[in-house]
Amino acid sequence: MTTTLAGGRAARRQTMRRIRPRRSPAVPLLLAVWAGAAGVLWLWWRNTPAISDRTGMLLNAGRITGLLAGYLMALVVLQMARVPALERRVGSDRVARWHAMTGRYTLCLVLAHVFLIMWGYAAQAGKGLGDIVRQTISSVNELPDMGKAAVGTGLLVLIGLLSAGPVRRRIPYDAWYHVHLLTYVAVFLTFWHQLTTGNDFAVEPVAKTVWYALYGTVTVLVLWYRVLTPLRLNLRHRMRVEAVIEETPGIVSVLIGGRRLHRMGAEAGQFFRWRFLAPGMRFSSHPYSLSAAPRPDMLRITVKAIGDHSARLRELEPGTRVWAEGPYGALTAQRRSRGKVLLVAGGVGITPMRALFETLPGASGDITLLYRANSTHDLALWDELAGIADERGARLMYAVNSPDGERPDISAQTLSRKIPDVEHHDVFLCGPPGFAQSVYEALRGAGVPARRIHHESFEM
Repeated sequence: MTTTLAGGRAARRQTMRRIRPRRSPAVPLLLAVWAGAAGVLWLWWRNTPAISDRTGMLLNAGRITGLLAGYLMALVVLQMARVPALERRVGSDRVARWHAMTGRYTLCLVLAHVFLIMWGYAAQAGKGLGDIVRQTISSVNELPDMGKAAVGTGLLVLIGLLSAGPVRRRIPYDAWYHVHLLTYVAVFLTFWHQLTTGNDFAVEPVAKTVWYALYGTVTVLVLWYRVLTPLRLNLRHRMRVEAVIEETPGIVSVLIGGRRLHRMGAEAGQFFRWRFLAPGMRFSSHPYSLSAAPRPDMLRITVKAIGDHSARLRELEPGTRVWAEGPYGALTAQRRSRGKVLLVAGGVGITPMRALFETLPGASGDITLLYRANSTHDLALWDELAGIADERGARLMYAVNSPDGERPDISAQTLSRKIPDVEHHDVFLCGPPGFAQSVYEALRGAGVPARRIHHESFEM
């Protein structure tokens, strides 16, 4: 059974944009980050005397690794703040990758800082490398705020270990997510010793003020966008489950009603983090895309049962309260730079593609959707897609396994044959990582520039 939630021409009018090439918003952000790192290096260089022996070398190497670690910690938290300028312009998946990469660098710098500083302290006291552990215990017990810093460092190590790919894949998403929130605690605990034991801040009051301003600004952004904004959104719109409908075996649509939902600012292609206030689900928050254009009184998500949380969605009762955070994501009409668009969906990646298929402005023949699934029985929302294609004069294609299980050929040659001018299209792509990577390579081989292949992963 399928359920239609159509927006039609009204939804397309809401997505109308002047089509123009867009510069990457990541460039100025990266320049700002590097400028901040240069400022940290300048502070260290300004306060670094001539280094004449090994002890001085160790202590000053420990200073710069500590300063850079402190700077990157602020960026790690900023990347968790869900700032709309980052989420909607850069893209949630890209910000998530930045966060993971910055976190790895931060942890390495923290560990290097601890090792170098403690080795330097031991050398200063006339002790050898083997006395680092005793020196560390002594420093934690004697220096101000070092006990807090030790606990914070331990939390960072724990979070880093649980975030490593092989470990993360073996633990439940909810467990990893809630442990990951301890990053806030770790950063808070390690912040204070930076100011009380850091020589650079003791001799440079301006630097100390700037450090307070950096961490204070990040704290305000986290409180505003992770706490106050979701609270305001949910109190204002009061969302509840209206119905749960099975689309295909293992895939359900959840209809969510509320007040003035069109004022949430959501666009086709975006997603929310959803928390359903039902027994056993209250403490789980997962990202699901909108599978239809937002309506003033209704939103819809379509979810495949691939885990405990998604499998329990079919059990939701009408009237269940819903808590949402968002909208997030940059896979929207604003990324479009050409008149013709190819949408490529793999499996449940059809959800944002279905919303875009309905709402992207275009003349007859401008919009093409390619839907990859294991079989025709797995083509969720197919009746809706066919209806949209007929109404709009759009092209709808599917690629499924053959009866003997052979996968369809989605290669550069096949794409060029089926869509002769594919290199002149914008491409929106959503699906499992392996599928997305293979299609990306095929598109590049067919002549589509990388800047016109728009992909966003919601596996965060």
